Amino acid sequence: MTGSPNTTPRLIERSSDEARSATVARTGGTPLLELPGGSTPYIDYESIDVLLNLQQTRSGAHDEMAFYIMGQVKELLFKLMRHELLAAQRHIRADHLPGAFEAFRRVVRIQELLVSTWDVLGTLTPAQFNAFRDHLGTASGFQSYMYRHLEFLLGNKVRALLNPHRGVAGVYQELEEALHAPSLYDDVIGLLAARGHKVDAEALDRDWSQAYAANDSVEQAWFEVYGDPAPGNDLHQLGEALMDIADRFQQWRYRHLITVERIIGYKPGTGGTSGSGWLRKIVEHQFFPELWAVRTRL
Repeated sequence: MTGSPNTTPRLIERSSDEARSATVARTGGTPLLELPGGSTPYIDYESIDVLLNLQQTRSGAHDEMAFYIMGQVKELLFKLMRHELLAAQRHIRADHLPGAFEAFRRVVRIQELLVSTWDVLGTLTPAQFNAFRDHLGTASGFQSYMYRHLEFLLGNKVRALLNPHRGVAGVYQELEEALHAPSLYDDVIGLLAARGHKVDAEALDRDWSQAYAANDSVEQAWFEVYGDPAPGNDLHQLGEALMDIADRFQQWRYRHLITVERIIGYKPGTGGTSGSGWLRKIVEHQFFPELWAVRTRL
């Protein structure tokens, strides 16, 4: 993922079980208190000094810090979620579902953290948010390119949503690659076909940059999979794992909507949208449409 030129990890001394045991013998099991140099290994490993200097609030209002840090936390969790979903996608392509399930379990936990960020943001009163809102200018979470990566990776492809990033070096190119690449769900559909389920050719070989449209043959394949809910049916487990992710994405979007309406009501958004009106449309979108539809038939 594109980053700034100064993202090289700092050099720190590697350790081992033997070295850790020797240190405990030296300290008697208490923490190291005498560390050489002008830093600490923890600061250097995590770049903590850099991280904690990235909160450059603009208004002087006390409550802006909560908004600012929660925004940065969300971006870090988006990045981690994308990291795990890409791993799951590689496992699905290799028909190694245990590896995909491990990644999906972590993704769900990440999503739970993401949903909980709205609990913190929901503590902002209208007066507190209005004290710094003008300082956002036209900045909006809608412009998050890491979130856009997630949407594309999960199958919500909209070419126009590349445009805000056209002038951002490296980012636009990576998003364009993600737009044209098969989504994780496209690879799941490919796996259904590879496992012997009859799937229409247009669902298997299409323009990956176009928004995915529900396909009757894919729904039928899932119907066949869900006909055998036995624990040994790993495709059934896959369908439920995807639904866990889709479910929590819906929760994330809904909590976003409710938090916005709680704090600013029905005012326009900072990034040009109608605010809650736009978010209500977003809430209606569902990833993996056939997995939702097939439930009516079961």
